[in-house]
Amino acid sequence: MNQRTSLLLAAGVVATMASCNQKKETEKGPPNILFIMSDDHAYQAISAYQDHLIQTPNIDRLAKEGILFTNACVTNSICAPSRAVILTGKHSHINGKIDNHSPFDTTNVTFPRLFQQAGYQTAMFGKLHFGNNPSGVDVFKILPGQGNYINPEFITNDGNITVEGYTTDVITDFTLDWFKNQRDADKPFLTFYLHKAPHRPWWPHWEDFEEWSKKTFPEPETLFDDYSNRGTAAKTAEMNLLHHMRYSHDSKIRPSTLEEMGDVKPHVPPYEWGFSGPYENRVNDVQRAYYEPVLDSLNNWFKANWPGMTDEEKMSWKYQRYMQDYLATIASVDENVGRVLDYLDESGLADNTIVVYTSDQGFYLGEHGWFDKRFIYDESFKTPLLIRWPGTIEPGSVSTKMVQNLDFAQTFLEAAGLEQTGDMQGESIMPILNGNEEEFTREAVYYHYYEYPSVHMVKRHYGIVTEEYKLAHFYYDVDEWELYDRKNDPNEVRNVYNDPEYADVVAKLTAELADMRAYYGDSEELDQKYILQYRQ
Repeated sequence: MNQRTSLLLAAGVVATMASCNQKKETEKGPPNILFIMSDDHAYQAISAYQDHLIQTPNIDRLAKEGILFTNACVTNSICAPSRAVILTGKHSHINGKIDNHSPFDTTNVTFPRLFQQAGYQTAMFGKLHFGNNPSGVDVFKILPGQGNYINPEFITNDGNITVEGYTTDVITDFTLDWFKNQRDADKPFLTFYLHKAPHRPWWPHWEDFEEWSKKTFPEPETLFDDYSNRGTAAKTAEMNLLHHMRYSHDSKIRPSTLEEMGDVKPHVPPYEWGFSGPYENRVNDVQRAYYEPVLDSLNNWFKANWPGMTDEEKMSWKYQRYMQDYLATIASVDENVGRVLDYLDESGLADNTIVVYTSDQGFYLGEHGWFDKRFIYDESFKTPLLIRWPGTIEPGSVSTKMVQNLDFAQTFLEAAGLEQTGDMQGESIMPILNGNEEEFTREAVYYHYYEYPSVHMVKRHYGIVTEEYKLAHFYYDVDEWELYDRKNDPNEVRNVYNDPEYADVVAKLTAELADMRAYYGDSEELDQKYILQYRQ
């Protein structure tokens, strides 16, 4: 066969495929939905938002081929409550899952159940974080609690299993296997692809550990924040990199090293809540052969240098160790997201599939000297949100609208032509996806954090946030208000609540916050109820 004949045959195949695709386009049924969510993935660690820390080309594809939301946010910045809000479309004080400790009320109607009842195939792979039998899900393989990075266990329809491998790869393998071998091609699907990464304790893939342990990253402007011009809550929170991030696990300094060195300063509290045990109990010989030389190098450096370092040098070192491991886990997420997106493209599923990438909340990457989340401040409150829907969303779109995780349920139901339940509290973002942003009417969102006193000691607070301002009330064991000008003070380092120039803003937002609490059914009575419940 000569080259010309080959080209003509190829052209014929392309023409036939195009004809088939056009026919397929006209016969599209309800859209498929692939919901991708990572755990604690800061928007600052996605290069479509900021590219100074890491490149995430696969996640960025969703922005290039769809829409990027720059003011997407959560109602309660902590893992399990955020997931409950997403599934129910209701604020924490209504669905009852106010913190990581309270049980999830299984009488709540979740949107997967509504999709299942409507004939959608439903599947969930990865981290749910509460319960072991997700409502409305046909097939599931979910991590117990926080799960493990290395050789993880899973709860499945058919019992518990342990899989050898790296959890980000394994969760992706499950998802792809379901797409390729278990899915009914004649039915639409709702698939949850939920990563553990980049949640603590940030174990990179063993093959990536050495490479990322040698990288250096720019420090955030507020790494050495002294919290002046802020309230009590910022000053007393226990999430400072120097003083509260554990050496063991987080910095990869062995307990034996710390014991050998004696009294290592600063003392770090042994936060062991809900995390996997020592990695030594999980790795096989092959994995150990990758990890141990790097751990030896880190520990030897620590013993040789730590005693003579200033607090500022220690802070900088901890920040680099944090970023090396945290960002390495994200590199694995991005690589695996690429595997799934490639399959959707190759299989032809991409044309009629809504793909969402988000996180259960934001995360501090050294800003204000912090790690973790919980606060209404931007790095915690804001979350990445990128959505691709070919033929509906204009590629390369950007929206600054105040959208929340509260909105997912109603958005997906409307996209599929299904009815929402009467007690859902979000607002469908379909107008934005359709290019009719002016029809999305919400200008402010409501936030309420409850888990105090607890680890990290972030005080209870609620607040209202617009594109321009943020007003928060810290109400338990203090009575303090904070106002931030989001446009003129993007780092949120100046509380202007008592500044006379902002008196009109304070009055306006205080009234709107009271109205918003009433509208969503929140109140001082509920505040007291949940304080008493938490004490028990």
